[in-house]
Amino acid sequence: MPDRRTDLADAALAVVAAKGLKGLTHRAVDAEAGVAVGTTSNYFRNRAALVAAAVDRVEERDSLLLQQQGGSEFPTSVAALAEQLAGALLGLARDHAALTRARFAFALDQPEVVAAGHQRMLSALEEMLDSLGIPDPRARAEAVSDYGDGLAMHLLTARSGEATDQATVAANVRRLLEG
Repeated sequence: MPDRRTDLADAALAVVAAKGLKGLTHRAVDAEAGVAVGTTSNYFRNRAALVAAAVDRVEERDSLLLQQQGGSEFPTSVAALAEQLAGALLGLARDHAALTRARFAFALDQPEVVAAGHQRMLSALEEMLDSLGIPDPRARAEAVSDYGDGLAMHLLTARSGEATDQATVAANVRRLLEG
């Protein structure tokens, strides 16, 4: 069960998704979370602390989504990993579009804040690719990350509402992984 800090970080993400970073204030988070005015500032004393908590929450939620796609199974093949990643990518652009909009807002406005989380995600993917025996795992992890970000951006903007087949996305990820 989420605690108050987690609930407030989720509310901060909702504010950023709806209003952008300029709309992120302690009062806006209080209103989004349905708590008394001043509650957010009691937990996050300044805007930097609030932004850091929201960015950390993006990373946590991304990780949870990827785990949900793969279940408790560690992918044992490129095909299984590609399916898991494709499901997560489409989930981020569809069911979790607000989370993805918030991530992009942070990344565009404060890239230094999201850089560490991005590096952790790349390292985890690199490790997974290495365990599957994929050559040049760092470069392949970066290619998949770049593809995923681009796909998510297009599905939220230029291709919004278009049906995108998970099998097609998985095939694209496989091509990136297999060279």
